[in-house]
Amino acid sequence: MPPFSDPQAVARYAEKPPRIVPGFADLHRMSALLLAERTPATGRVLVVGAGGGMELKTFAEFQPGWHLEGVDPSAEMLRLAEATLGPLMDRVRLHESYIDTAPEGPFDAATCLLTFHFLPLEERRHTLQQILRRLKPGAPFVVAHHSFPQEENERAVWLARYAAFTVANGADQAQAEAGSAVMAARLTVLAPLQDEALLQEAGFADVRLFYAGFTFRGWVAYKP
Repeated sequence: MPPFSDPQAVARYAEKPPRIVPGFADLHRMSALLLAERTPATGRVLVVGAGGGMELKTFAEFQPGWHLEGVDPSAEMLRLAEATLGPLMDRVRLHESYIDTAPEGPFDAATCLLTFHFLPLEERRHTLQQILRRLKPGAPFVVAHHSFPQEENERAVWLARYAAFTVANGADQAQAEAGSAVMAARLTVLAPLQDEALLQEAGFADVRLFYAGFTFRGWVAYKP
């Protein structure tokens, strides 16, 4: 069963990211600040890969006037988002869908956090293009996911560091090593320069790195 449709895995999801993503809460706060630089106080924000609802909650609390649209293909994850948001749900609309059937917008901003490493390269490229066309000119897009050097020796070093970080945060050594092995085998991870080039090829401009935490990188970019 895919992890994001497994009720038990979904129930544990909220506990996991803070342990495996360096500066997880700060990543959400930084994303909100970057969006706010160009997003009106009553703007519409598209959140792709919104299941779980943690970034939606941060954005809703950060800017009470934003209208948030969350998109995720997992019904279980969207139910978790509803529980996470609680009374903030009156400011959020959730959509069980992939990007092709997401609301058309146009949106004042968009995010896609900790999602792209699950997408094969061509699907990632297509998703970027679909996000771009839903944005207003000048709108910011914030994206973050696994991205680290892919030369064989460098890749091994960073995977080991990722495992060490999770162990330092309480994970069992064997579980941490197994997690790194799964990441290496199943996720689509690019080198940072490749990620930046992909954003530019999709049509985004002014691509700037704003976050780096071991195997994770985050960028802000804009629709021309």
